[in-house]
Amino acid sequence: MKRIGFLTFGHWGNAPGSRTPTARDAHVQTIELAEAAEAIGLDGAYVRVHHFARQLATPFPLLAAIGARTQRIEIGTAVIDMRYENPLHMAEEAAAADLISGGRLQLGVSRGSPEPALRGYESFGHVPAEGQTDADMAREHTRIFRHAIRGAAMARSDPGMTGTSAALALQPQSPGLDDRIWWGSGTRETARWAAAQGMNLQSSTLLSEDTGVPFGELQAEQIAIYRAAWADAGWKREPRVSVSRSVIPITTDEDRRYFGGRAVDGEDQIGYLEGAIARFGRSYTGDPDVIAEELARDPAVQAADTLLLTVPNQLGVEYNARMLETIAEHIAPALGWRRATEPAA
Repeated sequence: MKRIGFLTFGHWGNAPGSRTPTARDAHVQTIELAEAAEAIGLDGAYVRVHHFARQLATPFPLLAAIGARTQRIEIGTAVIDMRYENPLHMAEEAAAADLISGGRLQLGVSRGSPEPALRGYESFGHVPAEGQTDADMAREHTRIFRHAIRGAAMARSDPGMTGTSAALALQPQSPGLDDRIWWGSGTRETARWAAAQGMNLQSSTLLSEDTGVPFGELQAEQIAIYRAAWADAGWKREPRVSVSRSVIPITTDEDRRYFGGRAVDGEDQIGYLEGAIARFGRSYTGDPDVIAEELARDPAVQAADTLLLTVPNQLGVEYNARMLETIAEHIAPALGWRRATEPAA
């Protein structure tokens, strides 16, 4: 395991015990937690993007702010739902955030997960073409976005203004950003597709398929398929692979009050997602030493190079920073991870 970061959904709400009662709280605290994570020695600060919900929805202003307030930590998404995105506008925003951070942006994109709104992307002005699914549209938006960040021509100049007709690329450009685009994959087949496209792989805490084997084994198979497809495609660089896990070490009375009842919940869950059977990975909750041993035996964690830890962000920065410090000190070393101490090159 080379890198460990946190992943926040950025929930807010004035529920009892919530330390993020407002949208401002959720956004400002995400920046503060990224600063704390960098001080701890973690490697990444990632945000989840949802629409029509009291969660983080506009990642680029937030990521730019994190980039301006930190020096080393990777900043990223896991993931942006490309059904909702204008790919050219997104290319401009992504390049600006990457430049502000000094090239630290790691951008996870995908077809997305179920949203509260019925076909909410249509309210954003994006309607699948005749014979096209919403997943097809998300992939097409991703294709255009990646062309734009590579500097491909996206328009022609106006001869009335410039005196000539010439190809125009979007500005600003941030060279190298295309190598830091990840596809959020929920199946083995989409992992194969992501490899063929030359994108890194993000695999979450659920897979929208089930073969009867434990989640970690199914996810490890997905990663193996991805790496084989990457090699077959002949890409020259080494790909990156991340997995997400819910890890809650219990070391204080406060931990026990919030999560003590989950310590026995160590099994995968099977359910239905958009009409298809899906397997949801277990949570790792309990004594740090036990969690360390269990994660060290998780085949998907071992197969990935990056682990994203989902955090209960409504418990606030202080609580989550302490939880991340516990993981860094007592759990992560068992995975072969070491704290980062130097600024990124």
